[in-house]
Amino acid sequence: MSELLLEVSGLKKYFPITGGLLGGVKGEVKAVDDVSFHVRKGETLGIVGESGCGKSTTGRLLMRLIEASDGKIVFEDKEITSMSMSELRKIRRDIQMVFQDPYASLNPRHTVEKILEEPLIVHGIGTKEERKRRVHEMLEVVGLSSYHARRYPHQFSGGQRQRIGIAKALMTKPKLIIADEPVSALDVSIQAQVLNLMKDIQKEFGLTYIFISHDLGVVRHISDRVGVMYLGRLIELADSEELYENPKHPYTKVLLSAVPTPDPDIKRETILIKGELPSPANPPLGCAFHTRCSECMDICKTTRPVGQGENGHFVACHLYNKE
Repeated sequence: MSELLLEVSGLKKYFPITGGLLGGVKGEVKAVDDVSFHVRKGETLGIVGESGCGKSTTGRLLMRLIEASDGKIVFEDKEITSMSMSELRKIRRDIQMVFQDPYASLNPRHTVEKILEEPLIVHGIGTKEERKRRVHEMLEVVGLSSYHARRYPHQFSGGQRQRIGIAKALMTKPKLIIADEPVSALDVSIQAQVLNLMKDIQKEFGLTYIFISHDLGVVRHISDRVGVMYLGRLIELADSEELYENPKHPYTKVLLSAVPTPDPDIKRETILIKGELPSPANPPLGCAFHTRCSECMDICKTTRPVGQGENGHFVACHLYNKE
C-alpha cells in the first residue's frame, strides 16, 4: 500500500441563510456535512453525485478557496485547516485545481504564455528564461505547441482550452490535482481525449488526482476508488470495480442503473427514484436519502446511519448495520 497523501476527517461547510429587513441569519445550508476520506499517493479518487450534493464544495474546501465550518484536512502530515495564508501559499504549490469551464478560468486578456507563467511568478519559481522554457515544455506535454503560447484563450477550442487549464495546473510540479468536472463542458469525443491525456500525465509525473464529476461512466474510466455523495454526505466509498459491480447503497444502485452500456445485448433495469431532492437548508432527519428510498425502514427516518466498512468498502446505510 502506498502512503497517505491526503486525509480528510469530519469536514463540514455550512453556509448561513440571511434575509429579512434586518438581514439576520435565518438558518444554514449544510453543503458538506461530516465528510471523511483519504487519498493515497499515485491514486485517483473519484467523487460523484447529482447537482447540489456538495462534491464541488468539497474540492474548494480542500484548496481552502472557501473556509471549512469544521473538520480537518491533513496534507503530507500538515494540517491545512489551521495554516496561515503564508504557510498555505507554500502548500498550494503542491495542490492545484482544474476547473469545469476552461474559458472562465483563463484570463481572456492575457496570452497563454502569461497565463501559464503566472503561477511560477506567484511562487517565485525560476528566472524569466526558465519560466518561458517551462511554459513551452508544459504546452508540449498537453498536446499543444510552443507557438500557441502567443495566442489568447478565445482563439482555442473548448478541448484545447481545457488542455491549457491542465498545463497551468502542472506548472508548479504539484503532487495533487483536484479536477472539478474537467470534461463535462466538452463533446464526448473530446472528453475521451482529455481523460486519456490526464491518465498519461499521471503516469509521467506520478500525480495524485481527486476527480469530481456527476458522470459515473467518466469516473469509472479514470478512478481507482469512487466515493458517492448525497446531500452533503459521503454515503458509499469503494474500489472502482467493486463499487460498479457490487453497489450497496440504494442511491448508488439508482445512479448506476442510469449509466448507459455500450453493449446492446445487456439489458439493465432502470431503477426509478421517487420524490424530489430535499433542500440542503432543511435536510431530512436520519438518513438523508430516506425520503426517496424504496428500502426505507423506520430507523432510517430517525437515526443517521453510521458508516460500515469491510474490505475497503464503506457504506452508510442501515441495511448493513451490524449492531
